[in-house]
Amino acid sequence: MLNGRVSHWWEEVGLPAPREQLRGHSTADVAIVGAGFTGLWTAYYLAKANPKLDITILEARHVGYGASGRNGGWLTNTITAGRDRYLASHGRQAVNDFQLAMNQTVAEVIAVCSAEGIDADLKQGGELEVAYTAAQEQRLRDDAMTDAQWEHSDTVLLEAGATQAKINVANARAGLFHPHAARIHPAKLVRGLAEVVERLGVKIHEDTRATALQPHHVDFEAGTLKAQSVIRATEGFTAGLAGHKRLWLPMNSSLIATEPLPSSIWDELNWKHGEVLGDYAHVYMYAQRTADDRIAIGGRGVPYKYGSRTDTDGVTPQKTVQGLQEILHRMFPQTRGARIEHAWSGVLGVPRDWAATVGLDPDTGLGWAGGYVGTGVGAANLAGRTLRDLILGAETELTNLPWVNHRVRKWEPEPLRWLATKGLYAAYGAADRSELKGRTSTSALAVLADRITGKP
Repeated sequence: MLNGRVSHWWEEVGLPAPREQLRGHSTADVAIVGAGFTGLWTAYYLAKANPKLDITILEARHVGYGASGRNGGWLTNTITAGRDRYLASHGRQAVNDFQLAMNQTVAEVIAVCSAEGIDADLKQGGELEVAYTAAQEQRLRDDAMTDAQWEHSDTVLLEAGATQAKINVANARAGLFHPHAARIHPAKLVRGLAEVVERLGVKIHEDTRATALQPHHVDFEAGTLKAQSVIRATEGFTAGLAGHKRLWLPMNSSLIATEPLPSSIWDELNWKHGEVLGDYAHVYMYAQRTADDRIAIGGRGVPYKYGSRTDTDGVTPQKTVQGLQEILHRMFPQTRGARIEHAWSGVLGVPRDWAATVGLDPDTGLGWAGGYVGTGVGAANLAGRTLRDLILGAETELTNLPWVNHRVRKWEPEPLRWLATKGLYAAYGAADRSELKGRTSTSALAVLADRITGKP
């Protein structure tokens, strides 16, 4: 089994040829720090809107090195932090508008890939969330009732038989399905998008680590870059920038990929249409059937490293690998004999209130997007279009969405955030174990953990 080496996705397609490092003192109209989905989508939409703009992207390692090249391949419509976060501050119509924008984002990514010739193994099969314990089922049914009260949720409650007819998850009790989701190959999408923006005239410099962002100015290890607009698109690696240590918690998420499974197993699993799959556990899982017939399944292993340290090349603890195997085998007993070929991890950005944000300070030229908590494959596209409008000074439906210029307090200093994160995820794990043993209601431990963390 391979462990680390960035991700299975990059191992499959091969790492990109190195791009030129930037050295010395340079200028641009727009400087973007981070060559993941956020940075690349922002550059794409800006270059399309104004081909004369001089746009430069600085990347510490290589295109798609972070979460954009390591995620579970879920292009979906999730509002990070959920609807209630924005209902209180912006009202019901604003939340409806936000959900519609996220639904349309899935279609937008698919349309751009088609128009630009990006082969990312896209297959729109929707998202299926399953419950396989009594407590999970209650949470799922509660969510189904809530979703029914909102426009644009487009969710359908499925009973056990209908759930297993979509994907044959062992012991499934109920499911919640919506059509606004697609399976993707993350590395193929981020690689293809980088090639497209370069054709549009955007400059990408790799091995160019930014150290500080200032008004109209980026400091990096080998020089400086001055620009009218400076966009932070660093997600889980944001803590490495001067003054940003406590802004977003770098949360680790880990995945494993099986060997390609034979058609006999797929016939039993009935997983045929590109659905992405999740569950209602507190320490939840996410999975896809890949284009080459593997199961890639992920979840939280060791979620946080002391001092907001980030990983290097995705090496994953064996205990985490074993935990993901247990989930895989519990949901799909047919896979018990299948070999695990790769394990890897990535880093997500988690704001203190778990709410993603996009914004721009017109006085300083400093802009940002991120804090997606794992929803970035879709949300980064919406963020890129929103940053385009903000940078160009256009007031649009996108710039009026409730996540624009959303601010939140910083995380607590160490050792508090390490102790809290470690303790809270232990509580979530204990709650899941008690529910697997037959507990019929959500554990008070999990409820308390949600309240302390601010997790929706």
